[in-house]
Amino acid sequence: MAFENILFEKDGSIATVTINRPKALNALNADTLKELDQVFTELAADDTVSAVILTGAGEKAFVAGADISFMKDLTAVEARAFAQLGQAAFNKIENLPQPVIAAINGFALGGGCELASACDIRLASESAKFGQPEVNLGVPPGFAGTQRLPRLVGKGRAKELLYTGDMIDAAEAYRIGLVNKVFATAEELQEAAKKMAKKIAGKGQIAVRVTKSAVNQGMEMDSARGMAYEAEVFGLVFSTEDQKEGMAAFLEKRKAEFKGK
Repeated sequence: MAFENILFEKDGSIATVTINRPKALNALNADTLKELDQVFTELAADDTVSAVILTGAGEKAFVAGADISFMKDLTAVEARAFAQLGQAAFNKIENLPQPVIAAINGFALGGGCELASACDIRLASESAKFGQPEVNLGVPPGFAGTQRLPRLVGKGRAKELLYTGDMIDAAEAYRIGLVNKVFATAEELQEAAKKMAKKIAGKGQIAVRVTKSAVNQGMEMDSARGMAYEAEVFGLVFSTEDQKEGMAAFLEKRKAEFKGK
């Protein structure tokens, strides 16, 4: 995969996608969003990848937001298309079969916070800063910040961040449930993301994927339909080799050797 605004690496079954516009604090323009859409479309079809780490290049930012210099002269029609472009790319991330871990160092503001919110798990360094400051620019969020943030931290806390445009640090983001864990340094953050990705990759991959689907689908259903969906995928995996291997290994007190079949 060759890109201008992102970097792609693969180490065994772990893929790492890095937003690579450090001089612009990794701000998201149309080209970067198109490349994100492309790389996650390709990852969705790659059964050799078990987990993905998403991060930003440089020491200052994960993603500082959408590119304001790109946006400032957009017409209403062009702005709507830009929002739809971002939403489509972030939907690819949220609905990727494999889990996506955001490793957040520095600013995750506006589109950066929205990008992190589309990931399954968010890990942050102590230097990370979060916020949805769009109202300071006279616009609302456009990449689903009004939808994903309330689902993560609750409607009241989300509205406070969305209405005030306030920026919060990693400790506060952890306290309100926006991030899963906080690490002292960027180096510790990256190591922790890799360790978690490898841990996930060692599990039964069919089980991991249907679990992600059950959570994502269930969040859009009432509890009765969500439980029905869970029962369906629970039954489905009993037709797999991984289920037979996993339960046999447990009873035989050995490590399971999953094959994703």
